[in-house]
Formats: sequence, C-alpha cells, structure tokens
Amino acid sequence: RTPFYAERGGQVGDRGVLEGPGFTLQVEDTQHDEKGLVYHIGRLVRGTPEEIRSGTTVRARVDEMHRRDVAANHTATHLLHWALRRVVGPEVRQAGSLVSAQRLRFDFICFSDLTEEMVRRIEQEVRTAVMADLPVTTVETTLEEARASGAVALFVDRYGEKVRVVRSGDLHAEVCGGTHLARTGHVFGFKITAVSSIGSNLKRIEAITGREFFRYIDSLD
Repeated sequence: RTPFYAERGGQVGDRGVLEGPGFTLQVEDTQHDEKGLVYHIGRLVRGTPEEIRSGTTVRARVDEMHRRDVAANHTATHLLHWALRRVVGPEVRQAGSLVSAQRLRFDFICFSDLTEEMVRRIEQEVRTAVMADLPVTTVETTLEEARASGAVALFVDRYGEKVRVVRSGDLHAEVCGGTHLARTGHVFGFKITAVSSIGSNLKRIEAITGREFFRYIDSLD
C-alpha cells in the first residue's frame, strides 16, 4: 500500500521520501511490475540497508511540487487531445504520450499536415480552456458506460472491469488512471515547443506548462 503513483500510461512515477525506524529513502522513481507490485527506487540517505525490514511501517511523503508539475502536463495533454480533435478533426487518434514534470509529448495519428495556422489555433484552444478554469473531475464506472457517455477510450485491451473517467468541464472526457489538477486554470500557461512528423501519418507535439512555461517567458527578456 502506497500513495506513490507508479509509472504507467506515459506518466512518470512519483518522487518523494520513505522514512522508517533508523532509515530514510529518497525516492527518485516509482515503478510497478506486471502483477501490480509497486517498486520505490531511490537512494538511502540515512541508515543502512539492514534496517529496512519486511513488515516495517514507514511514513511515505510524495514530492507535492513534482506531482503538481506532472499533473499540470497531464491535464494539459487531455486539453491538447481535445483541441486537436476540434481543429484537425475527430479522426485524430492518440498513438502514445509522455507526461513528465518538465514537459509533455503527444503522438497521434493524423492524415493531413499541420500548418502553422493550425498549430496556433490548437495552442489558442488549449489556452482558452485553461483560462476558463474548468473543474477537472473523476468518476469510476464501467467501460461501456464510459464510452456511452462520450468519453474517449483508446486502449481498450488494457482496461479492467472498472475504469476511471477524467472530465475537463464539459469539453473533454477520457478514460485515464493518471494524476490531474483540480481545475484547468491550474495549468497556468501552455506553449507548444515542437511539432514533428515521426512516421507515416504519425505526428508529435511537445509542449510545456506551469513553471516551465514561466521559465520560457523569462528567457525571452
């Protein structure tokens, strides 16, 4: 049992600290195996390995700022997916993603080239959704009910009996198990940093949000 999010679905794992009797583990990554067992990977900054014993109760503290930065990029990824379908068309289909604390990367199937004007419109659509400060809500339901409600469900073979639907106001709903912000406004800023073609009918968009967005703005001075 752990509050740490293990890497899955393109979202990186949590960081933080595990503290127990006589030891402190600085967690730098969280992973899981095919059975769902969670691994906390990091450096022992206090104590010795012998002091970490099975059955020991530890205090687990997730790095809140890292979690928030990742969540900002994940919520923005959903908004980007919505904007792409709005600007390019409903045929846009996610092919992969990376959600880290520093940036987001979104790979998608697209049968037409993205013009500079389209990229500007996509960016503006996301920013408008951020400025609207919409609530981001989650609900657990069946896959059938999720799809019937209009939620995007892309990787059906990976889902269990119950799925979690993340909804950004009335704009977008998607089956997703990752961490998200409470409101779209908490993304703060959004900037597309790269657009590329990575295969036949396969495009990639990279973008930044939150603190990285403000670092980008500061670098323009």
